[in-house]
Amino acid sequence: MTGPGGEERPFVSGFVGIVGRPNVGKSTLLNALVGHKLAIMSDKPQTTRNRILGVLHRPAAQIVFLDTPGLHKPLHKLGEYLNRVAEATLPEVDVLMHVVDGSLPAGPADAQVAERIGRAGKPTVLVVNKIDRISKGELYAAMDAYKALGEYVDVVPTSAVQGTHLAELVEILERLLPPGPKYYPDDMVTDQPERFVMAELIREQVLHLTREEVPHSVAVVVEEVTRRPSGVVYVRAVILVERESQKGILVGRRGAMVREIGQRARLEIERLLGSRIYLELFVKVKEDWRSRESALRELGYRLDG
Repeated sequence: MTGPGGEERPFVSGFVGIVGRPNVGKSTLLNALVGHKLAIMSDKPQTTRNRILGVLHRPAAQIVFLDTPGLHKPLHKLGEYLNRVAEATLPEVDVLMHVVDGSLPAGPADAQVAERIGRAGKPTVLVVNKIDRISKGELYAAMDAYKALGEYVDVVPTSAVQGTHLAELVEILERLLPPGPKYYPDDMVTDQPERFVMAELIREQVLHLTREEVPHSVAVVVEEVTRRPSGVVYVRAVILVERESQKGILVGRRGAMVREIGQRARLEIERLLGSRIYLELFVKVKEDWRSRESALRELGYRLDG
């Protein structure tokens, strides 16, 4: 690959951490940058519970994005785990993207996140997201307010939903990455196993269809994936909640809610696998699982790493 002056440009590669408070649009941004739905999206805070890897393949670069749970004040052991996942990413990457919600004023919580990011000592790009929700004058004020929170090598206003200025953001990130190899094959966009993505797609529909305390109390476990002779893929999954009352809400009257969740999730899983899916869902109670270390470990949340 040659540069504008005819000089040979080295291939660059590296890891970019996507960090910020909950509900600022980090997962939507990851999906838009990579061009694939890798992370589930919701208007509920703390939707992302794991670090999601997404690979963007460019002619002269490979950018590996790491989407992280939102940094927040934890209320239970799951919250502590989510913060640990996000903070563990900071020293591991080459570049950081501090994503903020430009439609909201900068506050003390944003300053705390900026301070945590600053301690990592990595080149950081400030991404002022959700600019489709504000006027140009409000945007300039938001950019100035958020820029004052930390040291940033560049500031990019974006709308992940509309794709605004994402090309410019990618160009900036590419310039910040060091020369390096391709870490992943050209046809690979994530390292997440299919069962994990299926479970997340089911949980996404729970987030969309339920309100109040139910969404945060839900975990999904895919127990079986079997391809039948007919070509249909059978998927059995369990939706776990913390209370009997929550189970009643998720099951719904005569099973209406769980059927709706299943129908919506099945369509998303079929898009993922490119196959016909038979999805069977069960709802079970696992009391206070978010506050019990043993339950969190059973569900795959590693509290010691």
